[in-house]
This record gives sequence, structure tokens and C-alpha cells, in this order.
Amino acid sequence: MSNWKTHIELIAAIVSGILIVIAYFLESSSTGSWFVLVYLLAFLIGGYAKAKYGFKKTIEDREPNVELLMVLAAIGASIIGYWTEGAILIFIFSLSGALETYTVNKSRKELSALMKIQPEEAWLLKDNVTTRVGIETLLPGDTLVVKPGERIPADGKLLTGHTVVDESTISGEAIPVSKNEADPLFASTVNLSGAITMEMTKPNSETLVQKIIDLVQSAQSEKPPSQQFVERFEGKYVKVVLVVFVLMLFLPHYLVGWDWNTTFYRAILLLVVASPCALVASIMPATLAAISNGAKSGIIFKGGVHLENLSAVRAIAFDKTGTLTRGRPEVTDFVLREGLNPEETMEKIAGIEMQSNHPLAKAITEYIQNQGIVPLANLHITDVPGNGLKTVIDGEEIRIGKPDFVNEADAEAFQNGLLTRLANEGKTVTFVRDSQGIAAAIALKDTIRENTKSTVKELQEAGLYCILLTGDNQKTAKIIAEESGVDAYVGSCMPGDKVKELKKLVAEYQYVAMTGDGINDAPALAIATTGIAMGEGTDVALETADVILMKNDLSRIIYSIRLARKMERIIKQNMFFSVGVIIVLLILNFMQSITIPYGVIGHEGSTILVILNGLRMLNRNV
Repeated sequence: MSNWKTHIELIAAIVSGILIVIAYFLESSSTGSWFVLVYLLAFLIGGYAKAKYGFKKTIEDREPNVELLMVLAAIGASIIGYWTEGAILIFIFSLSGALETYTVNKSRKELSALMKIQPEEAWLLKDNVTTRVGIETLLPGDTLVVKPGERIPADGKLLTGHTVVDESTISGEAIPVSKNEADPLFASTVNLSGAITMEMTKPNSETLVQKIIDLVQSAQSEKPPSQQFVERFEGKYVKVVLVVFVLMLFLPHYLVGWDWNTTFYRAILLLVVASPCALVASIMPATLAAISNGAKSGIIFKGGVHLENLSAVRAIAFDKTGTLTRGRPEVTDFVLREGLNPEETMEKIAGIEMQSNHPLAKAITEYIQNQGIVPLANLHITDVPGNGLKTVIDGEEIRIGKPDFVNEADAEAFQNGLLTRLANEGKTVTFVRDSQGIAAAIALKDTIRENTKSTVKELQEAGLYCILLTGDNQKTAKIIAEESGVDAYVGSCMPGDKVKELKKLVAEYQYVAMTGDGINDAPALAIATTGIAMGEGTDVALETADVILMKNDLSRIIYSIRLARKMERIIKQNMFFSVGVIIVLLILNFMQSITIPYGVIGHEGSTILVILNGLRMLNRNV
């Protein structure tokens, strides 16, 4: 039943078309006036929905619209005896309306799919008993069991087990993601392999997939400025057409000598060919299709206005941490004093560092464990806040931390000034000291993403000026700028400084994008004409941004810009084409070189063509 209702417009158009064919043959066979009744039936079935909408909108808006023009044209054609032409007008008009509805439904398909894949039940683990419950009863802090092949019921983190998860519903990335303990899990994604337990961390109303649904719903209901302009223009334009129609009912008879039948016929045809149906349909189908395309590709646009702005962007600013870089430190250099046993030394270092929650300590521990080395256990550690860690192993004190914590002079002299060389490369250096002096130097750095350089290059080739805005010092900013290939950089940028820099860029380039992921990026994201947030960033950044990359993939930026530019090209093509067709048909009408059937085909055919052209936005090859 619901499927039948979805296609009601198309069914009405087809039935109307069949009745027109029957009426035409009845009229040709001279079987009386029965054909008139069949034509009237075709009028009612094909035109009811459009006529109802047209009159309702005219009363509500107090302005005439294109639907009203079409109904008046069909009625006028029938009055002067052109039943077939009037019926064909209604048929093609209803057919183009059905196609436009299909386009809207097609563009919303991804949203419907997201809503359908949301789990309704979950396995709740409580007091070592697993119970099947509705997800609406779950609360943050609940422990859930997810079996292989099941959808993850809520946002949370993995407690026990190891698995691979298909996150394509939220990121657009087809490659499954490996998950270990403490890794984040997202509702509606699919647990592919192992059985796991997880802790729910967010209410169902705040899950990532629910945010995506809310954002896409909001985006689809929001009309871009160009559409708002066309709709304002439509009301005024239709008034002009109606005034010209009234004048054409008698002026050509007196001014150019047309007979009354020709005068009335041409006035009716004017209503058909001058109607801006194609112009009105030039924008929204393409915009909705672009939003849908983005959703499939892991890009959330919060509205058509942001697509329009993005298509005009000429400069883009990047935050460093978590945007151009991975957002977490990684060991780049591990230098040991000569004569030490590497495995034994690493066992001690990992045993000490694994007891700290500091990001640098975690990175060092992970690096050593990845070498297949098991950290030394049962060590008693003393944490010296702001400096490092120390312990005693077999009567020997071992310190790990900053240069001044292990003796700054010794640290600077280690390996002939290694500290200076590594610091000049933008790296943070942690030292290890034992009873013999400096035992090791470990350099760490927040490295740039694999696709950072290629993405920046593609953006530059697309004509965008790229600049790095970071809170890091000038030396680090310079190094990251050189590695990523951006055109310029500004270091030591506090949130307020980023806003000032964005205002300068907007003044120079007018349309500027800002990409970031942290709370400190939110003010700059708001100032930019288009704010782009990395999907794994803070909630504040996600709320402030206009475009969200659901997977932290910088290459999605260039894809989103290409998508926006393609949409803008298609909209311009549609608008120029629709206006051009109206002008040509008007000229042909005044020259008496076109009849109502051809006027209908030209007018409604152009409407169908612009809708089909807008549907090209669903193609992911941009």
C-alpha cells in the first residue's frame, strides 16, 4: 500500500495518458461527443494533484504560481475546442511532476536506508546474565554484548574482545576497520567477526548515526539562496505573464489584425510557453542529489547554501593537529647508547612508560610492544608531574623524561648534539638515564597523514590558496607546512588569532573554508564561509561546521569541492537552458510558427531535461 502511494503521481499520469489515447480514437471515429467525457476524465485524473496544489499555494502565498498557469492554459485550450492539446498539456505536466517527485525520493534514499538500519534491540549484560532488550531502555554505562554479524546497537567503546567492523554506513569507506579494547564503536555499524562486549557511552538520541540523520534531514529541508531567489522571482514573473495574457486576449486583434480565434489561441499558448516550470526545477533536484551523493561518500552537508558557498571557495585554512596530522604522537627515532642490550633496555623503558597515561608514554609503549617486546612487570614508579617518571631496577635508578629531568647538559651532549638536530625537525625528545648516563633518546612527532600532501596539491591545482593555522610554535609550524606543501603558515595561533586570520582571508578571497577538529577550531569554523569538521573531532566542532567529513580522510575535501562545483555547473546549465527555451518558444508563438502540442512538448520537455540533468549529481564520478 505504501509503495502504491509513493507512485500515485506517476500512476495518475499514465492513466491520464491512456485516457487521452482512447479519447483521440473516439473523436476520430465520430461516435458522438463521448470523447469529451473521456478527455474531462483525463483532465481530472492527470491534473487534480497539480490543480489542488496550485490553487492552495496561490491562496496561502497570495501569489499565482506555475501550476495555476498550466491549469488555466489547459482550460483555455478546451474552451476553444483544442481538447487533445489541453489534455496533452495536463499529461506531460503531471508526468514531469511525477519525475520531480521521483528525483526527490531518490535523493532521500540514503537517509531512509540509514533510518532502517538502526537496531531496535540489543543484548544487555547485567549480573553475568544476557538479556534481549529494546534499545530505548538502554542508558550510558550499560554493558552490551554484540555477536558476529549483528549491528552495534549504540555508540560506545570496546571492553573485551577483538573484531573487525564495517563502518561504511557512517564513513562511506568500504574497507572494514579493526577494533581492539578501548576503541570507539558506533551505532548501526556491523560487527563482522568476533563476539565482543562494549560499554554504551552516549544516549540513543546522541549517537553519531542519529546526528547524521538529523543533519541530512535538516539539509534536505533547507533551500539554498538560489532556490529562494527563483521562488521569489516565480511569483512576480507569473503575475507579469497573467497581465500579458490578458492583454493578448484582445490587443493583437486590433494591432496586428489577428482573428479572434488566433488571438485567443496564441494567448493560451503564451500561458504554456512562458511558464517557468523548468527554471523552478533547475535547482532543488540537483541540490538534493548532491546532498545524497555526499551522504553516500561520508560527507555531510548541512544545507544547499553550504554547497553553493563551497563551490565558490578560493582559499582554505587548515588546523594542524588531527587535521593535517594524525593527532597523536608517534616514535620516529629510537637511539640507544652503544653497548646496551636493545631488548633488555626496551623492556625496562616499556615497563616504566606503560604505567603512565601521558600521550608520549603511550606512544613509546606502543612502539616497543610493536617490536614484539614484553614490558617489564611489577615496577614501582614515581611520577614527577611535568617532568617524567623514575624507578629503581636492581638497585639502579632509571629516569625517563625531559632533558632537564635527566640532566640537560648530558642530554644536549648525547650523540654529538642529537637533541638539537631532532628539535630542529619539529620533534619532541624524551631521554632515558641510568647510572651510566644517558641511555637512550626517543624522538616523537605528530606526523602528517598519508594523503595530506597529495590533498593539498590537488586543492592548489583546483585554484585554492592553502594556509596552515596552528597553535604550535613557529619552528614546528614551518616544518609541518613544508611537509604538507601548503602555501603559507601562521604559528602560535590561539583561537582568537585564528579568527583574525580567517577575517583577513575572507576580506581578500571572499569565500574561505576552514578545516579543523578541536574545540579551539570552533570560532574559526564559524567565521569561515564554509566550516569543514573532521568527523572524529569534538562535538563542538561538529556542531559549528557546515560540512562534516565522517571519516578523517582529507581527500574527501577535494571530493566535496568538486561535487559542489559540479552542482553549480549543472544548476547554471539548467537555468540558462530553461530561460533560453522560454525565449525561443515566446518568439515562435508571436511569429505564429508553433502550435500548442509543440509548445507543450518544448516547455514540459525542457522541465524533464533539467530534472534529468540534476539527477547526474547522483553519479559519484565527479
